[in-house]
Amino acid sequence: MTLTREELRKLLLPGLAALALVAAGAGLVWGAQQSVRSALLRLAAAEADRRESTERLTRIAEEEREVKEKPDVYQQLKQLNILGEEHRLEWADAITRIRTQRELLDLRYRVDRQKLLISAPGKPANVDFYASTMKVELALLHEEDLLRFLADLRASGNAYYSVKQCLITRTGQAATGASIVPRLRADCEIDLITIIDRAAKR
Repeated sequence: MTLTREELRKLLLPGLAALALVAAGAGLVWGAQQSVRSALLRLAAAEADRRESTERLTRIAEEEREVKEKPDVYQQLKQLNILGEEHRLEWADAITRIRTQRELLDLRYRVDRQKLLISAPGKPANVDFYASTMKVELALLHEEDLLRFLADLRASGNAYYSVKQCLITRTGQAATGASIVPRLRADCEIDLITIIDRAAKR
């Protein structure tokens, strides 16, 4: 089909209008896509801000809880004389007192040199945990003597007492007359742990 010049002239204006409408429609679609993309980016940013705010509030609440709890824990440790430098004289006095009160037949001990167990990061300074290993030899009439000794030692304070190991063996000694002969012997290793708060020393 062949169109005349007059017919082409009549179709030109509607054709241009159609092209303009198509271009406008494409522009609207592109603009809508950009708006959606921008809205999604703003939503993602808002969610990230919300998560960050929630995490920050959680940290603040946790720090506030720790601040409220720390004085109680600190006072408990202070009452037990666990904080600060080691108390070797107090340890010796406690063992002598326990031996006398419990009427232990034989008790020998030595305390090794202090060593750093762990340095825990803290604010504003680290908290250091030290241990001095005490090696104890006990003559026992029965197992209860050892349990009472350990309980008395823990109750004496001046350190946190962590029993690493205790080996109990029979002495094989027989009773002679009216004398009391120990039936058992215990060899123990006990860590005497003290805590130094570097921030408190400043």
